[in-house]
Amino acid sequence: MNSFKNITAKTEAPPIDESVRLSFHGLIELTKPRLSLMSVFTASLGFLVHYPLISDFYLFLSLTIGTALAAGGAAALNQWMEREEDSLMPRTSERPLPSRLIEPEVALIFGVALSSIGLALLWIGTNPWACLLTLLTLVFYLLIYTPLKKRSPYATEVGAVSGALPPLIGWVAASGEPSLYGWILFGILFTWQLPHFMAIAWNFRKDYEQGGFKLQNLGSANGFHLARKSLIYSFLLTGFVFSPYFIETTQPAPGWLYFISACLLSVYLLKPAFNFLLSKNRDKSAKKLFFVTIIYLPLLFAILVIDRFL
Repeated sequence: MNSFKNITAKTEAPPIDESVRLSFHGLIELTKPRLSLMSVFTASLGFLVHYPLISDFYLFLSLTIGTALAAGGAAALNQWMEREEDSLMPRTSERPLPSRLIEPEVALIFGVALSSIGLALLWIGTNPWACLLTLLTLVFYLLIYTPLKKRSPYATEVGAVSGALPPLIGWVAASGEPSLYGWILFGILFTWQLPHFMAIAWNFRKDYEQGGFKLQNLGSANGFHLARKSLIYSFLLTGFVFSPYFIETTQPAPGWLYFISACLLSVYLLKPAFNFLLSKNRDKSAKKLFFVTIIYLPLLFAILVIDRFL
């Protein structure tokens, strides 16, 4: 009899372990790790542009962990808010909430907890400016951008504000307050996001329409207006990239390495942006532009940091 009980216990244990593993995996997926790491990456680079050498490791660690927690919490709350829309789109139907891997109540508590801990850590470990700008990021992302996605095609620009704040947050964590150079970093990331996300919006336009999102069609069924806007923002991005040479700031202008790299990267970006506008195969050109933007940004920021050592 005891042997039978032992056998039964052994056969029933794995499903419990599997459930715990899946729940943990679901919580991790709620934070959108790749997107959250992007926020941490750009915030860290904003810090390092001001302090090429990490003179205060505790400050830097507080920035990175606090940003990661706040970004992960925002992602979880965004998925909680859009769980019904996500269930309608093939691209997002397997996320933790539509797939019922995580209960909505758990996602809500998890998101609020992560965001609150992240904000507290930024307030205590860095400075009030970094915490307040992170709070502003959450407000723009969750209370303005997320509901606006179903009401206006201009939601992308609003969302780009929240996406562009991390390097400014990193800058103020190092400097103690916002300054013109920090806003230049904000401008670079803001304008970079528009061609990046418009390429995504075009390639997944059917998904977005199915989910009820009004993303960047702007009255043109063939994507011409979308592609034109991508090119305009690519030129604006190029202007921000070279602006440290023409605008006087408290920081010295970047050196020769950044200038040469910025010239090459600008050509690298503008070519697919032009192709997106002029190509007859807009699907293919949009994918090309998307991959170029993925490579462009980390290279540009990394070179900007390296240039500060020279």
